[in-house]
Amino acid sequence: MKILIFGGNGLVGSSLNRFLPIKLKDSEIFVSTRKDTNLFSLSETKAILDKVRPDVVINAAAKVGGILANDTLRSEFILDNLKINMNILESLIQRPHIYFINLGSSCIYPLNAKNPISEDSLMTGKLEPTNSPYAMAKLTAIEIGDSLSKQFGHKIINLMPTNLYGPRDNFDQTNSHVIPGLISRMYSAKKENADSFSVWGTGAPLREFLYVNDLSDAIAFIIQHRPDIKLLNVGSGKEISIKDLVVLIKDIVQFKGKIEFDHTIPDGNPRKLMDNSRLQNLGWKANTNLEEGLQKTYDWYIKNI
Repeated sequence: MKILIFGGNGLVGSSLNRFLPIKLKDSEIFVSTRKDTNLFSLSETKAILDKVRPDVVINAAAKVGGILANDTLRSEFILDNLKINMNILESLIQRPHIYFINLGSSCIYPLNAKNPISEDSLMTGKLEPTNSPYAMAKLTAIEIGDSLSKQFGHKIINLMPTNLYGPRDNFDQTNSHVIPGLISRMYSAKKENADSFSVWGTGAPLREFLYVNDLSDAIAFIIQHRPDIKLLNVGSGKEISIKDLVVLIKDIVQFKGKIEFDHTIPDGNPRKLMDNSRLQNLGWKANTNLEEGLQKTYDWYIKNI
């Protein structure tokens, strides 16, 4: 079995490249990055598929960022992600034999969806406004994939992971997601012997986090079992407030200063916990607890900054 991973240098792609050869020993893993394929080009996207001739394609390619990046780079987030998803999916039209795993995001669900958020909440309400452009691009990919399945018989599954973190994440202090952003900023504060550390927002929102290798394990499980399901949530099933998350990271980083919350920056969705019962009923669940995952992520960061 040949497996092609788009977005091989990113958080998820690099984890898949390390994890899948261990879990799927009889498979050949091919990793595509920006160096070999411009996913903004339909011809280049088709060319890599012709070259590899994969049995499975995993779309882990995306322009991603935290709440500030999503809210200020709105045009880039919708246009770039639309181009990537459209070119990959259009390239699959003449290749219905390929099993396609499309990675989305929990932000596709409505702002006021009932928690835990089930797959049935899709398209039932208004999106959270700070990241609606990114969410719309992901929703479009689901719709295009569904159209290919109905019209041409493609086998496509859309996995919606909760907030991911882990080694090789983007640790930019401004445009990253919450965990890598907190780690890098708090480490800098520690090195500068700062008396205080400012956290964006009130600290009240509840969030669920998933260690990236657990997502890779779930993808290996999906490849092995091929469930006949269009949409599946992937999460840890555990939630924590941003305030308590900051305390955990403070202990790991060993920052001694005071924690302050900047109420001028929006919190985003007040609560977002995924309903992972469908995947759990198939026989999969996450293995890495948050404390263990944070420590592994911090250890990698320290070794690679």
